[in-house]
Amino acid sequence: MDRLEELHAFVLRALPGVDCTPEPASADASFRRYFRIRDGASSWIVMDAPPAHEDCRPFIRVAGLMREAGLNAPQVLAQDLEGGFLLLTDLGNTTFLAALRADPELQRPLFEYATDALVQWQSATSDGVLPPYDEMLLRRELGLFPDWYLGCHAGLALSPAERESLDQVFARVLDCVLAQPRVYVHRDYMPRNLMVFEPNPGILDFQDAVYGPITYDVASLYRDAFLSWDEEVVLDGTIRFWEKARRAGLPVSRDFGEFWRDVEWMGLQRHLKVLGIFARLHHRDGKSGYLEDTPRFVGYVRATACRYGALAPLLGLLDRAEGAAAPAGGYTF
Repeated sequence: MDRLEELHAFVLRALPGVDCTPEPASADASFRRYFRIRDGASSWIVMDAPPAHEDCRPFIRVAGLMREAGLNAPQVLAQDLEGGFLLLTDLGNTTFLAALRADPELQRPLFEYATDALVQWQSATSDGVLPPYDEMLLRRELGLFPDWYLGCHAGLALSPAERESLDQVFARVLDCVLAQPRVYVHRDYMPRNLMVFEPNPGILDFQDAVYGPITYDVASLYRDAFLSWDEEVVLDGTIRFWEKARRAGLPVSRDFGEFWRDVEWMGLQRHLKVLGIFARLHHRDGKSGYLEDTPRFVGYVRATACRYGALAPLLGLLDRAEGAAAPAGGYTF
């Protein structure tokens, strides 16, 4: 029995009397795929997560935490952990990303929904529930940048001096992010994973959630993989989140300047990681579509490195990798 036949058999067990052809709903950078099942006006989502490569249990656990926090995450209606299938409520097919591409003027209201939900998620934090976003994991993610982006993709062999300078940058970044207060972290909180669905937003792709730095998700939201915003929009939105977080009693800095620096340095860790992941998806996994968004992340890294002298070694490495001089600064995409 092939995978689609197994999925069909799961649907027959989970939805007796509903024998419909699954429609592809979406896929992601992992081995997971999603299918939509329709029966008249009703619809459901089936997650196909091959157990040799994926584990459904973190998704089930985090979905429960989000729903307990009052957030609009899918409800798990049926599960087959051995087979790697979940039946989920359907949050529709309009992502924030699609809505924003159709009408950029929706940025303010949609991001208000997104930051409200983020504060609600962080406010539900309890220690010892989610895996820690610890130094080992953060350092391993940073290592993707020299290994996959600089080495495999750009073909750079770092000199001992360059490697030492990069290690010093990594140490400073880790010192900053590890000193931040810790909360629940979605870990991929961006418009592609937020749905226009009442109550807004529907939230997806949260199975990798961790207990980590409070700035991570807001940095992800405003420094997106698929959309870029003017620095004025990024700054204004980050201030709005910070104000909401303070009103909610979350442990953000009382000085916005300090909070902004933390957001930028946390974002930098993510951007370096993503550059490595996109290169790995292309060279190891044959998924080349992500490379077209590499310049966006190079721009994010350059913008931050231009503003902080301790991060300057990154500019020289990017110059060598990209074969172009660094811009003067700012968000130039």
